[in-house]
Amino acid sequence: MKSAVKWFTHGAEFIAATMLAAMFFTFLLQIFSRYVLQAPFGWTLELCLILWVWIVFFGCAFIVRERDHVTFDVFYLAAPQRVRKTLALISAGAIAIGMVWSFLPTWDYIDFLRLRGTSTVRLPITGDKIPMRTVFSIYAVFMAVVALRYAWRFMDLLRNGPSDEDHQPPGHKDEGPAIREGDEVV
Repeated sequence: MKSAVKWFTHGAEFIAATMLAAMFFTFLLQIFSRYVLQAPFGWTLELCLILWVWIVFFGCAFIVRERDHVTFDVFYLAAPQRVRKTLALISAGAIAIGMVWSFLPTWDYIDFLRLRGTSTVRLPITGDKIPMRTVFSIYAVFMAVVALRYAWRFMDLLRNGPSDEDHQPPGHKDEGPAIREGDEVV
């Protein structure tokens, strides 16, 4: 199971890195066309924006871990274990329920966007404009994945309680107090 998760994680990172590279090269092409050719390509800006939307929501759905988020957890860490569990359950439940509750209205709007197309970016084979539904469909994927992740986290919190690993700075190891009983202060 761990090898499958590791394979999936590396695959997701590869896809995100490929999109980031495509965005970078599109940006370079945009600079070249504007300042060297003196004839800017209109589609480069729109493609960069589309790729940025996909990178952000794809990355947040499949790559960013719980411990990668910025948290303001001073009060959470100061609370007893039972209060931490309650706060973590409320947070995970609220996120999962909020995503599920807003999924259908959001999908209705994304589906409505099929009527609109991109301004300048076209499909290479057919030459048709890309439907805006396709551009923003990654947000629906993001919502579904986040809802599932936090529903899973809610169940894990019920079974095992909260983990303190998610609330430690990178590289931090709990080494105990610097001065122990019997040590001399010099």
